[in-house]
Amino acid sequence: MQVILLERVAKLGQMGEVVDVKSGYARNFLLPQGKALTASDANIAQFESQKAQLEATNLETRAEAEKLGAELDGKQFIVIRQASDAGYLYGSVTTRDAADAATADGFTVDRKQVVLSRPIKELGLHDVSVTLHPEVEVTIQLNVARSPEEAELQASGKSIQELAAEEEAAADYEIAELFDDIGAAASDDDDLAEVVETPEDKAAEDETHG
Repeated sequence: MQVILLERVAKLGQMGEVVDVKSGYARNFLLPQGKALTASDANIAQFESQKAQLEATNLETRAEAEKLGAELDGKQFIVIRQASDAGYLYGSVTTRDAADAATADGFTVDRKQVVLSRPIKELGLHDVSVTLHPEVEVTIQLNVARSPEEAELQASGKSIQELAAEEEAAADYEIAELFDDIGAAASDDDDLAEVVETPEDKAAEDETHG
């Protein structure tokens, strides 16, 4: 099916281009989203008559998107989720979660603008693309953690595996210290038993020397 694009569409073409697409893609996405028209003579003529206005509108919206993109690109947003000790989420982080995190921090982002190749199902830092305009795409980072404290540690560059290893090492150290203390206390008791002399021991010693 041939359509004429009313705006740039990634991996498809620029505004004004006539391209071949699958009928389902055109009917379910391009046409209802206002991104294209069927490439009939009437629609091509209509596009040509509105081309200047469409290009002006595109430039205006692109300028707004570029302004927002300059502030948004590279930003990190914290998403708190429950997860197992191995770092796997009980559920997943979706495009809506990403948009909500950015919006909560003062940025206007719609979930339809967020691009995820697959849902996020693990703790850690995840780069996510945001399409603010057909010609403006930026990258944000989601810091998915179980607590703000954990998110802060992840932001400093430590992975959930490293954090778990550090916690395990700390626990092993505490156990080792505990056993050392118990051993030292037992040794002190033995030394005390050797030093303390009972009256019976004294009498037996005097009798032996006498």
